[in-house]
Amino acid sequence: MHAKRAGDLFDLIVIGGGTAGLVAAAGAASLGARSVLIERQRLGGECLWSGCVPSKALIGSARIADALRRTAEFGLSSSVAGAPASELPGRAPGTGPFGSAVLASVRETRARVQPHDDPSRFRELGVEVLEGTAARLVSPVRVEAGDRVLEGRRILIATGSRPAIPPVEGLAEAGCYTHETAFEDDSLPRSVVVLGAGPIGVEFAQAYCRLGVEVTLVELAGRILPNEDAEVAAQLESLLRREGIRIHVGHAAISAERSNGESVLHLKSMNAAASDVSADPTEAAATATVRAERIFVAAGRLANVEGLGLEAAGVDVGRDGIAVDGTLRTSRRHIYAAGDVTGGLRFTHVADHEARAVVRNALFPLAARVDYSVVPWAVFSDPPLARVGLTEAEARERHGDAVRVYRYDTSDLDRVITDRETGGMVKLITDRRGRLLGGHVLAPSAGTMIVEVAIAIRHRLRIADLSKLVHPYPTMSEGIRRAADMYYRSKLTDRSRRWLDRYFRATRRLGGA
Repeated sequence: MHAKRAGDLFDLIVIGGGTAGLVAAAGAASLGARSVLIERQRLGGECLWSGCVPSKALIGSARIADALRRTAEFGLSSSVAGAPASELPGRAPGTGPFGSAVLASVRETRARVQPHDDPSRFRELGVEVLEGTAARLVSPVRVEAGDRVLEGRRILIATGSRPAIPPVEGLAEAGCYTHETAFEDDSLPRSVVVLGAGPIGVEFAQAYCRLGVEVTLVELAGRILPNEDAEVAAQLESLLRREGIRIHVGHAAISAERSNGESVLHLKSMNAAASDVSADPTEAAATATVRAERIFVAAGRLANVEGLGLEAAGVDVGRDGIAVDGTLRTSRRHIYAAGDVTGGLRFTHVADHEARAVVRNALFPLAARVDYSVVPWAVFSDPPLARVGLTEAEARERHGDAVRVYRYDTSDLDRVITDRETGGMVKLITDRRGRLLGGHVLAPSAGTMIVEVAIAIRHRLRIADLSKLVHPYPTMSEGIRRAADMYYRSKLTDRSRRWLDRYFRATRRLGGA
């Protein structure tokens, strides 16, 4: 073993420079703790380089491309930048993608965000940064990083996750790729099969389609976004189909090949239990084949736990990642894990939340459990789909007949109409007493709107409180109030309506004001 250099004792050693690692290292340093951050590649992690930042830039380009085709809806000329709208790549399959300028613009946007995660910024905050250096635990308290061996009172593992490539015969040779490499390409494919209809698959499928790529979306479960509320996801699926995306749900990929310059994916339609993702594809019924220039794989993620020396440190690894307790401690009490590597909710804002908890729990004596019961998230489709709390199915499983559901069709919302946006829905789920259990929004600005519902759930408010809250007009957030108003309408029984009718008729006879 290398000799430990004097002065290499740290209050917190952070392995991994993604969101969780950056937030924890900076947070510890701001409190006066000596922290070191070790990243084998570049600071910023997946979110900056291949996830949130570039994907949202791509979605932004796709949204503008869609708006250019709809200029007539706004009373504007059909000619944009000298090019007739008829010559712009459309939603119809096979019309061809925009040029490489879109991907160049995405990379330029990413470069503008990169300084937020630059090593110099964290060094100025007091964090020692070892970038381009692999880390390996050589004992429960020591970490080998290049030619140094660091000793830590506390250690945080925040090495993230990577796309999982499903064990489909011939898939690797058939021309598949993932979001990790999508933004480094020089051009978009003319056609693509997206394998997996979770958030990443849905976002890329719609963005590609709007940029003129012929898109086929394949999902093993019986519907897209199987972890979201079924009713809301079904409405989004209908919108995606109308945009020209071919969708095959309840289909398992069984093999792939490269033929005549195309990627060919062979599918099997699952049996009647299509929503059962554990079903054996070999027991499926019909066979289908889809062809495209390339296959985009968005079929889940794997925790990055290899090569970390976890066995030497006595850190247990579960099926989905490093096993942690409610305070994010691993099987070694002084070693913590946060972010995607734990296999929990794999969102940037959750990694940030967990990192803050690690700083508190690792550096101070009273540990607090991390609460995931009120974590909002969004799928950044157009319109976005946002969710917090329970789905309707989850609520009925837990609360049975006590569940109440209130819906509002946002296509009737004034702001949706004035902005010529696509309508969706707001769905609020409560118990019998009106206590909020969950909220789901399919509408423009859904990711922002859902925070209002999250606050209501966090503070144990009732749906009536949302109805009484004054919302500015005209805004998308009025959709929350409109859905909450349905609670009062549901209280008007036939008997109460008859009583009100008699009351108003009586006051009119008496000449009441």
